[in-house]
Amino acid sequence: MAEIAEHAGVSVSTVSKVLHDRSDVSAETRAKVQRLLELHGYLAKHRPTATAAQPGGLIDFVINELDSPWAVELIRGAEDVLHDANMGLVVSATHGRTRRARQWLDSLATRPTRGAILVVPELTPEQHEELGRLGIPYALVAPIDEPAPGTPWVGATNWPGGLAATRHLIELGHRRIAIISGPERRLTSRARVDGYRSALAEAGLPFDPALVRYGDFTHTPAHRHALELLALREPPTAVFAGSDHQALGTYRAAAELGLRIPDDVSVVGFDDLPFADWVTPRLTTIRTPLADMTALAARMVLRLLSGEQPETTRVEVATELVVRESSGPPPDRA
Repeated sequence: MAEIAEHAGVSVSTVSKVLHDRSDVSAETRAKVQRLLELHGYLAKHRPTATAAQPGGLIDFVINELDSPWAVELIRGAEDVLHDANMGLVVSATHGRTRRARQWLDSLATRPTRGAILVVPELTPEQHEELGRLGIPYALVAPIDEPAPGTPWVGATNWPGGLAATRHLIELGHRRIAIISGPERRLTSRARVDGYRSALAEAGLPFDPALVRYGDFTHTPAHRHALELLALREPPTAVFAGSDHQALGTYRAAAELGLRIPDDVSVVGFDDLPFADWVTPRLTTIRTPLADMTALAARMVLRLLSGEQPETTRVEVATELVVRESSGPPPDRA
């Protein structure tokens, strides 16, 4: 498609529009692209309607980044379900770039994709329209905000998770508890912070905005935020990290400041990735069944392929507190 676009002097998306019989292409451009498609032996045909009766096929799995255990767990859940359904999984990473997301959509015309699982922050109206035009059923996982009614999606109980993590620290005796969450715009981040605030209010503790930081769920910004928080005149005695990766950033900051976990500062993470049980001290965290989330999304897509609607288009899987060694009473009560 890229070669044809270059020869025709148009964009790859224009070639995709011709392939899908879009009306917003001039007759002259359409004719030029169609000639090149025929010349290259690439016949512009309508995609056949997929049904569950058709054996095999591919499901696209689109995710923002691949370089983390978080991504591996998500891919594993979808692959398990699709393997049992005799279907293959095609994984694409957008790296947060609009152009990469556009390239993924364009590439759908080049392979027999029957459905998609989208672990991306948000789906633009254009992308939603394009998937609908192609007749490709999809499900969202952990979207940036609650999708439009009728859109299949799977999330986690982030508010109860934030509540449970903060309650645990309060029960240990902590009164100054900081939180390092993900991007402020994301539904998951806001829900975890809201759970944290609710636990404070429940215990009669004041909410201090100076103890709240927003990052991107990765360790590097969390490390910087943790250094700032732990250097405050009245530093927190505990940090609730919005992800296990952010907990690792907090671990490093504490070590650099000569603080011991949990003797000097307690740390609670979120996700319960495999490394949480191997770091020292072993990380107390909120378990999110990531593989279960994408397994549910895969089943939603398979159900749509069979011509049926999912039993529900919104599913939130339960989170739970896993207590290990990184949380303990504050220094004055140890």
